[in-house]
Amino acid sequence: MAVGPPAALGRVPRLRLAVLPTPLQPAPRLSEALGVEVWVKRDDLTGVGLGGNKARKVEFLLGEATAGGADVILTGGGPGSNHVQITAAATATVGLDCVAVLYGCPPEPEPANLRLARLLGAEVRFTADTDRASVDAGLEAVAARLRSEGRRPYVIGRGGATPVGSLGYVEATFELGVQLAEAGVTPDQVVLATGSCGTQAGLCLGAALAGARYEVLGVTVSRPPAECVERISRLAGAAAALLDQPAAAATMPPPHVVDGIGPGYGRASAEGIEAAELAARGAGLLLDPVFTAKAMAQLIAEARAGRLRAGPVVFLHTGGAGGLMGGGAP
Repeated sequence: MAVGPPAALGRVPRLRLAVLPTPLQPAPRLSEALGVEVWVKRDDLTGVGLGGNKARKVEFLLGEATAGGADVILTGGGPGSNHVQITAAATATVGLDCVAVLYGCPPEPEPANLRLARLLGAEVRFTADTDRASVDAGLEAVAARLRSEGRRPYVIGRGGATPVGSLGYVEATFELGVQLAEAGVTPDQVVLATGSCGTQAGLCLGAALAGARYEVLGVTVSRPPAECVERISRLAGAAAALLDQPAAAATMPPPHVVDGIGPGYGRASAEGIEAAELAARGAGLLLDPVFTAKAMAQLIAEARAGRLRAGPVVFLHTGGAGGLMGGGAP
């Protein structure tokens, strides 16, 4: 990395909850199988709840919430949301109330992440509407009721994909840069699963700020690639404004997103199942079937087709352990 993080990042309110830095590990047997050097950034080991990428976002989101005097956190997603589980763990840690608004109706049996969110003290509400966007209206309705009762709610959108949340992966970019320099590794690509787009937005902006030469390749598991590109660009631009760095977003390369949705959002793919088995047996990695396994499947496909660049590739393991224990799509 050519430069350090912008000074403004250190002035943004943040509650340090995650176990950082997360390891950057080589995967020699997986590399041999794919014919390309693979390293893994272990953000499944962030240590909040079951761990995962949402922990980095929640640090900044709860920092803003507590700085503003919030006494209850509202967030939402699907019945098996990793984000909701991690947010519930973070709020329990700092002593804030948590309300989770989930789309659809109560599932039977409950996914692991939902059971854990309840265990962690979250109050859970369902929209009775299978449209994921119903969560947004549900959050606003609950927030309005709480305000009328004299509470001070702070609303976190689905997946923590906000400009403030994206700062978690701007910071992570510089963490990764130090580790790459120490390991003597100069990757050509960083590959990750892209859902609500906040993680990739932070990585893309971070790479622009740091002068990183690698490409950030997102494998969408949730939305059409074109929608992801728009969301990533918008989130990165707003995050750059928070850091007084508008030029970084303006000069950022267009986000690169490929389609990894397969049979549908929240549904496992045959390629993902094969990738999860290869990652488990070749690198000891546990990938959830609907997010990280699909991203690994794309990495494998790119390697086998000879489309990866010549240099090393970093796979960002964004977590999702709940999905291996009966969890669902976030």
